[in-house]
Amino acid sequence: MSRADHLQRVCFQLQVDPARLDEYRERHAAVRPEMLRAIEACGRRNYSLFLREDGMLIGYYETDDDVAAQQALAADPRTAAWEAEMAPFFVALDGARPDQGAPRLPEVFNLEAQLDALDA
Repeated sequence: MSRADHLQRVCFQLQVDPARLDEYRERHAAVRPEMLRAIEACGRRNYSLFLREDGMLIGYYETDDDVAAQQALAADPRTAAWEAEMAPFFVALDGARPDQGAPRLPEVFNLEAQLDALDA
């Protein structure tokens, strides 16, 4: 059994308001330490955000249990203020917190999983 069998890889997409891209980048250049610790404590690892010039944002992280990680972040008082401040940056969230409202993208290929299958 490979390490990948226990790992959930999560990719999501959001749309940042193109008029606020510079401010969004600035806010993420040095995220508040308490927010970084909350993300770490919930079990998310290898977390990255990628931002295109038209505002398309792709996020990726790994976790052992995404449902538990989402619940932990939703319940953590350190995240509420950050999420409330970030929500206006996004288009079409309909009042959802960015962490909860981001559509997940299904994984269609993973190199390690296919290599593990070859070696099995």
